[in-house]
Order: sequence, then structure tokens, then C-alpha cells
Amino acid sequence: MLLYTIFRYFHYLAIFALAGSLFVENIAIKPTINREDAKNLARIDIAYTISIGLVFLFGLTLWLWVGRPSAFYSYNILFLGKLAMFATLALLSIYPTIFFRKNRKSNEKEIRVPRVVSLLLRIQLGVLITIPVLAFLTARGIGANI
Repeated sequence: MLLYTIFRYFHYLAIFALAGSLFVENIAIKPTINREDAKNLARIDIAYTISIGLVFLFGLTLWLWVGRPSAFYSYNILFLGKLAMFATLALLSIYPTIFFRKNRKSNEKEIRVPRVVSLLLRIQLGVLITIPVLAFLTARGIGANI
């Protein structure tokens, strides 16, 4: 039980870091950014990337090794939907991450941000909002095929 509580706590901390960094990226992104903004956005994106990895690792640990039996989650269609949404979140972050990393050391005074970067960040927020609903329903056994 203690191990479950510890991993659950770290899972939540990673989720808060993920959500916070995604919100900051969405607030900070503009059609054009300066060098300092590019550097800061790249740092925030590193935090986002690390947090998405930690959410995955802690979540995987909770699913397969700690807490309820893995069958409780493995055969739940809503849990599988949650995993698909999480994978979508990770995939949608690839292009903005490449853009931020490429421009973090730019010498240009003004860097034009492609509209698709802003769009992908906004879509990620929408995807992120759906995941807790699926997690809540899954935890209550809704969607289970057992």
C-alpha cells in the first residue's frame, strides 16, 4: 500500500508538471518570438518532455506492478482510450519540440512561429482535458469488460 501511495503521488506530480508546462507554452507562444522567448520556450518544452516521460513511467508502474491487478485496467475500453489519448498527446508534441529546440540558439531577433506550432499546442490542451475524465471513469470500473 505504501509503494502504491508513493508511485501515485509521483504520478500526480508529473501530471501537474506536464499540465503546467503545456499551459505556459500555450500562454507564451506568439506569432513571432524573440531570442529570449525561444530560449525560454525550449526550456519549458524540456520540462514538458521530461514530465510526459515520467507520467508514462509512473503510470506504467501503477498499471503493471503496483496497486490493482493489471487486468482491472487492461480490459477496460476507457483505459485503452486514455492510453490512446496519452499517445496522441506525445505524438502531437513532436513538431513543436523540434521547432523549439531548433530555434533555442537562434541569432535572429524575431523568429516567426509557424501557425501549426500554435495549433498543435492548443490541440494538446484539448486532448489533455479529456484524459482525467477517462481516468476517473476507469477508476470506478466503468468500461470494464471483465
